[in-house]
Amino acid sequence: MQSFIENQIREFKEIWKDEYIKTLCAFANSDGGELYIGINDRGEVKGILNIIKLLEDIPSKIVNLLGIVANVRVTEVESIPIICIEIEKQLNPISYHGKYYKRVGSTTQELNGISLMSFLLKKSGQSWVSLIEEEATLADIDDEMVEYFKARAKLRLSENILHDSKEAVLEKLNLYHNKKLKRAALLLFGKNPNQFYPSAYIKIGKFSSETNLIASDEVKGNLFQQVERTIELLKTKYLLIKMRFGALQRHEELEYPLEALREAITNAVIHREYSGAHTQIKIFEDYLTIWNEGELLSGIDIGSLTVSHPSKQRNELLSSVFFYSGYIEAWGRGTLLINKLLVEANFDEAEYAHSFGGFSVTMRRKEIKVTGGVTGGVTGGVTGGVTGGVTEEMIVEFISNNEGTKGVSIAKSLNIPLRTLQRQLRSLKEKGKIEFRGSPKTGGYYVIEKVANFKK
Repeated sequence: MQSFIENQIREFKEIWKDEYIKTLCAFANSDGGELYIGINDRGEVKGILNIIKLLEDIPSKIVNLLGIVANVRVTEVESIPIICIEIEKQLNPISYHGKYYKRVGSTTQELNGISLMSFLLKKSGQSWVSLIEEEATLADIDDEMVEYFKARAKLRLSENILHDSKEAVLEKLNLYHNKKLKRAALLLFGKNPNQFYPSAYIKIGKFSSETNLIASDEVKGNLFQQVERTIELLKTKYLLIKMRFGALQRHEELEYPLEALREAITNAVIHREYSGAHTQIKIFEDYLTIWNEGELLSGIDIGSLTVSHPSKQRNELLSSVFFYSGYIEAWGRGTLLINKLLVEANFDEAEYAHSFGGFSVTMRRKEIKVTGGVTGGVTGGVTGGVTGGVTEEMIVEFISNNEGTKGVSIAKSLNIPLRTLQRQLRSLKEKGKIEFRGSPKTGGYYVIEKVANFKK
């Protein structure tokens, strides 16, 4: 019997329970979706008996509890009758027993705290950074930062901007309305944004272990200053410089590609949820992680970050200003560019994850091999390791026989280096042969079987 797959817009239940209306609520608050009754969570079609009664009960319960009308119908999969409940994306926020839910990948999650506030603001057509800061005035804007922006933006906004006043520039950028500054204006151009938003800063820490902090810094100022000051601190204090010797000259390189770091830090300050905690950069012996408040937006999951995907902005005002100033080249390409820069420098691609209510980017140092002789020095090459003849077909077969297994277990079982395996897993995912299901902590790899079109 063919197996089907749950995802952002599809979920299976073997029998109906009223509590599953929570899932329908999540679909309504996300991108819509379909709930199938009569298929178990392994994707096996079981069918359902009391169809006539359910067709009468389910629609009325959805209306009473969610206030929306759903399309509830009978369909067949493999000649077995099941029920399909279709929910469209709703413009207004939908609650279930006073609580709000959204889809994150193939899971249903309750919104609360910062996530709930951000969701309700977005549903009202606003974001936290677009709100007016009543206590702020133009005196809180740094004239030098406005001039800095004008000089960088003249290529994308025309040289006429050089002659505009501070007030005119802010109005053009939709940061100043009815003589009132928006929060984004203070974050981007403020003399002291932390006066208004104490958590709007970047914290850098270097660790010898998960619990042993060696050194730390807090990087404050407006967002342009935060990016530049963070890069400078990483270069001068936190990341070792390696020496590489060419034919006639010596070259200096950071432990990690500088432009990949810059892109990741810029993305963090653009996309973070500013009503939450500060951005954090943790540096360990063999990897670093950049974390910021705010999970991925609806419709984008971790897997889509490594392929071309649509641009969805949490903070459009911030993104547009960084684009005009040349800090980012195009929207929706940040993660792809980071991976491109890492691969060009012979690093593994970055690892992206949902983490503690936010989003993290992890870069791992490449293994260094030392050649003999005084002039050999440190080459900076990747040792990679020997695969031991393990082919992609062997990996697919192993996953097929051990569904839900993690990368670490696969590498250990097949006796190949984890980084080598990760490259092969990425290749298999790009070819559509395998996929990762579930959360980064509890999920695992599965072989993809062609999914039939459920709709009739």
